[in-house]
Amino acid sequence: MASRNPLREALTAGRFCYMVEMVASASMAEAKLWEIAAGLAQIPEVVGAGITSYAGGSAGHDPIRVAAGAREQGLNPNVHLTCVNHDPAGIRDALDQLMTLGMENVFAITGDWPKGAAPEAVQFAGDSVQLVETIAEVRAARGWPFYISVAVSPFKYTEADCAYQYLKLEKKIAAGADFAITQLGFDSQKQRELMRYLRERGLNTPVFGNVYVLPPKAAERMSKGEPPGCWVSPELLAKIQEEAKAEDKGLAARLERAAKMAAISRGLGYAGAYIGGTHNPEHIRGIIRRAEELAPRWEELAEEISYGAKGGFFFYDSTPRPPKPREFTQKLFDVIEPANTPRSLRKVLTGVMSWIDHHPAAAEALEKAELAFKKPVFGCQACGNCVLGLMEYVCPMTCPKNMRNGPCGGTSNGQCEVIPEQACIWVEVYERAKAAHRVDELKTYIPPRNRALQGTSSYINYFLNRDSRPDHPQPLISIDNVAPGGSHEAEDSLVKK
Repeated sequence: MASRNPLREALTAGRFCYMVEMVASASMAEAKLWEIAAGLAQIPEVVGAGITSYAGGSAGHDPIRVAAGAREQGLNPNVHLTCVNHDPAGIRDALDQLMTLGMENVFAITGDWPKGAAPEAVQFAGDSVQLVETIAEVRAARGWPFYISVAVSPFKYTEADCAYQYLKLEKKIAAGADFAITQLGFDSQKQRELMRYLRERGLNTPVFGNVYVLPPKAAERMSKGEPPGCWVSPELLAKIQEEAKAEDKGLAARLERAAKMAAISRGLGYAGAYIGGTHNPEHIRGIIRRAEELAPRWEELAEEISYGAKGGFFFYDSTPRPPKPREFTQKLFDVIEPANTPRSLRKVLTGVMSWIDHHPAAAEALEKAELAFKKPVFGCQACGNCVLGLMEYVCPMTCPKNMRNGPCGGTSNGQCEVIPEQACIWVEVYERAKAAHRVDELKTYIPPRNRALQGTSSYINYFLNRDSRPDHPQPLISIDNVAPGGSHEAEDSLVKK
């Protein structure tokens, strides 16, 4: 059985609490990470620690192994589980291992693109929404009390990026997320915006506000969008660089700003503060103590820490652009989309597709004809599991991460995290949905594709019910192959190996 979980207890009780991010960097020895964990475990207000995986696109130590060691030191881990360089079997094995070790807190994220990796060298098991759905399915089937956290970034300053972050959070909550953690930003107006969005929709999911002790070099990188999803305004960068001229290199100012951010998060109704940028237990204690002192002044501090993008989009305070007129081709695609086939024709087409499927030469010819049309028009990669109709006729396979449920957190002003000179495909999805008055339909969960269908005709697969789609979902992993949780037999060997 799972042991006591202070993180779940604090959020269930509605008690403002703190988590710390432990970066499982390859540059730091595991023994040092466990020493840090022992120090953090002595801070009563800290109810957990995020154990990173592929943070910023850099491979590090195995987060499950580090988490197991941290728990031995008395620290409650929240293990980052990414889809990066995993196939579905890898996700199944990771969940199996977590249950065997008796760990229940999981931070489900798509993950940053590995630094310097060529597209053909990287694979993603799925996207974050599909990962949440998968963990929730295992939780229900195996009775293991996974406590699922997800990421959200209110710190987006174009309409499509901003709206889609919120839409995607709704999808994650519907899929089974228990709480959320914001990505890093220094804009209290955006923090307020996220809470208002959730409250207006009756979503009471707890959210941690991201708090960061930001030194000059990291601020400079973030001002350029590195790591993906983080951004620092020119005004804040200049302020931090000026603070660094002090005798302590700006440390006191950085810690004070982090305390202010925690106080603001509390005042805005966040469930807790997620502290990053330092592993020093004394710094963490000081931030928490100072945040408690500053709590009554949170509204004043919110005015101070509001480093948003000049002229950027704000969900409630900006005027959305009028939708673009729908193109004729989009209207035509609505007509030829298989899911829109009139009921009277479905039986006929199903019979035709069944006949073609039983004649290999005909099936191959149809697949080639389909690809000849779809590749130049949509960038089709013959996945055999077409969801164009659910994505406003933008192919998800043209996203480097092949995501099917919305953009990753690494978008920057509508540009792709992996190929910065390329627009994120989800901008076009959003704009087309807006033009068709179908934005709410973007909340539809799109299940993982059936990878066995690669190189086959999506028309045959659709009409013969082989593909994976909202009305015919197929799981990312087979639940039957996941062992029941609760055994701790492997824990010692994993930590001490």
